[in-house]
Amino acid sequence: MHEYTSTARVWGLSCPGFPEEVSRARRWTRDILRGSPLVDDAELIVSELSANAVLYTASGSHSGSFHLAVAVSPRVVALSVTDEGGAGTVPKARRQGERAEHGRGLSMVNALAHRVVVHDNHGGYTVTAELLTGAGSPEDRPC
Repeated sequence: MHEYTSTARVWGLSCPGFPEEVSRARRWTRDILRGSPLVDDAELIVSELSANAVLYTASGSHSGSFHLAVAVSPRVVALSVTDEGGAGTVPKARRQGERAEHGRGLSMVNALAHRVVVHDNHGGYTVTAELLTGAGSPEDRPC
């Protein structure tokens, strides 16, 4: 294989920061991953990350937006949502009490994904969740 040849494919989508755009991001992800056994988990992860961007960051303001990327390789599906910042805190999973009505989304993403990484993006954040496809041997999988 040539050193500049990649089998990974990457798609990107920018959405206005309106709540109804979360369902668009979900449908778009489902369309890209149609036929994959990971489609349901990916759709749920995108829904949670997109909703968090709209509800808790400047992405959900009148002129805000969020950005979604889906990268698919033979071994990993990576789902990334970038927000416009303004939340004041770094996105992270928190343990919630039994009666809490909010705050379980990132914990659920952590449970579904092989790895979740949060990157500071000049005032905003990009949250990337990686799902393993099951291709290859365990030794070949990223850690």
